[in-house]
Amino acid sequence: MFELSQVELAKMGASITTREIKQEPELWEETLQIYQQHQAEIVSFLDNVKDQAQQKIRVIFTGAGTSQYVGDTIVPYLRKYGNTAAYSFESIGTTDIVSAPEETLLFDEPTILVSFARSGNSPESVAAVNLAEKNVKNIYHLMITCAESGALAVNGKKAANTLVLLMPERSNDGGFAMTGSFSCMTLAALLTFDQGDLRTKTSYVTNLRDLGHEVIARETEIQKFMGLDFERIIYLGSGSLAGLTREAQLKVLELTAGKIATVFDSSMGFRHGPKSFVNEKTLVFDFVNNDEYTRDYDIDVMEEIKNDQIALKAMTIGQIGQRNFSGDKFEFTKSSEALPDGYLALADIMFAQTLALLTSIKINNTPDTPSPTGTVNRVVKEIGRASCRERV
Repeated sequence: MFELSQVELAKMGASITTREIKQEPELWEETLQIYQQHQAEIVSFLDNVKDQAQQKIRVIFTGAGTSQYVGDTIVPYLRKYGNTAAYSFESIGTTDIVSAPEETLLFDEPTILVSFARSGNSPESVAAVNLAEKNVKNIYHLMITCAESGALAVNGKKAANTLVLLMPERSNDGGFAMTGSFSCMTLAALLTFDQGDLRTKTSYVTNLRDLGHEVIARETEIQKFMGLDFERIIYLGSGSLAGLTREAQLKVLELTAGKIATVFDSSMGFRHGPKSFVNEKTLVFDFVNNDEYTRDYDIDVMEEIKNDQIALKAMTIGQIGQRNFSGDKFEFTKSSEALPDGYLALADIMFAQTLALLTSIKINNTPDTPSPTGTVNRVVKEIGRASCRERV
């Protein structure tokens, strides 16, 4: 796919999605540049919040669908490498905030609502911000979005308690499925709240760029799965990579319009019942963590699945470590630096995005517009008053 011409891809209905996956490594470098350009402004904003709060601040990462999964991915990492003396990190979907504000927003806890959005025009995105304004005494907003003209960005720039961080222009995906928007917003949030120094963060991004290009260069290895008779795909992982599994399986679900059944879980959690999903037409993928303690659990579960001899194929995805899976592996080789899971997630998701793209073509779907009935839309619509109703 990555070597085909735009004319060939257009005939498949895949030109937009293919281009947007392929350009992600470049967008990560742009995201780092944006962070560097606005670093002083970001630090000033956060310092001001801390000065005004005078107590621990609740940081809620929020969004809907893929945008929610940004928070699911980064929270485990930030609980280890973020400033937990100043912040408590949580991931809560805008859909949960809007439908049950009293259960998700705490009036007396100073809160930074970090809103992730590709377009910024989702009714839940706007409503969550409005509800937070009314239901939290000391509320601040960090809006990480890909569309300068979207409602979140436009409204946010007018508010004194808000910082808007715009992602690279090309990250505002034109395809149905979010790809570059997800990985850029994830990276921006990591760079913002990770306590590591700029030199370390720059090194991470440089290595990520190389791993991303490696996925593109090794597409033929991923293509080989298309010759298998599979009907189900499972993604597993631990830590931040457990959060990533939800986004990975969603890409398959979206781009195949639900024709391929999917499941996601933590590596260890999968053993407790969900493993019943495995049959002889199932592909099982595990995003292997680079933390040696956690990695052992990832590999133990995959060895167990391999030894069950039920799954059609079981494969680990990740960097080479001291201990590695005895079965099939997609091992990154372009970086000698073992990346922590929050950052490694971006290279891993490119593998999953590529697999979903190829699977969509395999079942004769059109990745750029995968929903034939139109029941699922790129930007969700209002559903009466329910999407934006504000509780008094």
